[in-house]
This record gives sequence, C-alpha cells and structure tokens, in this order.
Amino acid sequence: MTDTPLFERVTIIGIGLIGSSLARALKAGGLAGHVAAHDIDAGVRATAEKLGFADSVHAALDEAVAGADLVVLAVPVGVYRATATAMSPHLAAGAIVTDVGSVKAEVFRAVKPVLPAGVHLVPGHPVAGTEHSGPEAGFADLFRDRWAILTPEKGTDEKAVARVAEMWRQVGSDVEIMEASHHDRVLAITSHLPHLIAYTIVATAADLESQLQGERKGDDVVTTAEVIKYSAGGFRDFTRIAGSNPVMWRDVFLTNKEAVLEMLGRFSEDLTALQRAIRWEDGDQLEQLFTRTRDIRRGVVEARQAGRFQYTENGDDEAKE
Repeated sequence: MTDTPLFERVTIIGIGLIGSSLARALKAGGLAGHVAAHDIDAGVRATAEKLGFADSVHAALDEAVAGADLVVLAVPVGVYRATATAMSPHLAAGAIVTDVGSVKAEVFRAVKPVLPAGVHLVPGHPVAGTEHSGPEAGFADLFRDRWAILTPEKGTDEKAVARVAEMWRQVGSDVEIMEASHHDRVLAITSHLPHLIAYTIVATAADLESQLQGERKGDDVVTTAEVIKYSAGGFRDFTRIAGSNPVMWRDVFLTNKEAVLEMLGRFSEDLTALQRAIRWEDGDQLEQLFTRTRDIRRGVVEARQAGRFQYTENGDDEAKE
C-alpha cells in the first residue's frame, strides 16, 4: 500500500469483471484517494454498493466523473463513442482518460475526437481475465503477473503515461508500450482468434445432434448430452473461453475485423495443411507440428501466462497462486 495515492479520484465506468477488479486493486493498494464507480445497470450498481469495492456508486455519469483525475472506460468497445461524448463536458482540466479494452485503434477513432482540450488519452489493455463476468466475479489479484499494454500516441503527455503505467505496476502488472495498430495485430492471434475458434467449436458441437439426425439413423447419432457428459480437457477448455461476455466479444470482432480476418485466413491455410497431413497419414508432419506447438505452450507456462488455474491429472481445476 502506498503512503500517497497516485490519484485523488478515480472513476471507473463499467463495473464488471475488469472494472470491479481494478476498483478492488486500487483500494487494496491505497492507489486512489476515492474510487467512484458508474454503471448503466441498476442491478449492477446495487451489487457494487453491497460488495463495497468502490467508495461511491453513481447512477449519473456526470456525477461520477466530476473532479476525477483518472477516468477508466471498462465498458464494451461498441459504446466508447457514446460514453465519451456523454462524459466529456464534465471532465476536469488535466484529467487522464484510459480504458481496458482488447482493441486499441478503435479508442482513437471513437474517443479522441470528442475529448476536450487539456484531457490526456492513454489507452490501455490489461491482458487478464476469466470467463466470468459481473461485479461479483472481480478480485484484486486479477492483474498480478500479467501484462498491461499501453498504446499512447506520440506527443501524449509523458507524465500522464507514466502515472497510468505506475498504476498498473502497483496492481501487479508488467507494463509494455506499443503502437495501437501493432497491439491489435498481436492480440488478434493471441486472444481474438482463439475466442472465435472456441465459439465456433462449441456451436458446432451444439448443432451436431440435429445435423446428424437428419443424416443418420439409430445409434450413430452423437447427442448434445453426450458432448457435455464426455467433455474432456480439450472441449472443456473451449467451453470455458466460449463462456466469455458475448457483447464484449461481438464488439472486439467488429472493431478489429481487419486484423482478425487476416489471422483467420492464415489459420484456415494451416488447417487445410493439417487436413492434408491426416488424410495422407503423414505422421512425421503431425509429430513435428505437435512438438513445435508443445514447446510454445511450455514457453507460455514458463512466462507465467498460463492463468491462475491449471488442470490436474484428474481433470479438476486447481488454483495456482
């Protein structure tokens, strides 16, 4: 806990998993003199007040951002423009606006044009999360040993960037600075494409029963109940990812479509090559591929980016601090 807060008043707009976790982390570390929260959902606000992770919870956006020296957008990217437009007239001179979204170029398209002069924009992305959502799902250690990527434009006030970077360091993250366009291409392959594949695989499994019933008879039909009952680690992992917030991911794919489509095209080409190897029983190619990808996975684990949960031999989730 710091002796002097980094910020006098931090306003977090949107208090789901990420927003509520940041509020908890700020309070736990004494990083803000006052943590204010706003959400358009009255039920979410009531839950936040009950849980007590913010010093004040506001129904009115203008009241929430008044006097804040840091405002954090933790809402779906699709509503960035509307939210920024509504709050801009009420921002204090010299305030910093940041965000936690998974797409960064969109921040400059949606937010920057409506901010008043003298307000600093420092887009950010904590590369952390779970498949759960809502204020109940948040916890203060969510960002510990994770990356926080900042994508300020050239010429952004250096002190503003430094303060946002220090906030993320104080809640446990390693900080990286990169260009917004590069961020969006990197995340398209490391995060966006895996989610798209997960949604597709789970949807395929859900459609399998009805499709096969139209093609086959008798015991050769794979039922949805069987898919759920016999889900091993692989399918379980995909269902975990596919359980993420659907509104958030809808907006991610629509606002980062160029990078996602590029990576999806590359993946499709690799998948075709894999199909060919299986068809022609090319075991050497399969083994080489699986060995290379296993080494990459080991690198992820060694870099402590495998997540708070790892799977034990009996298939149960085990917390790994």
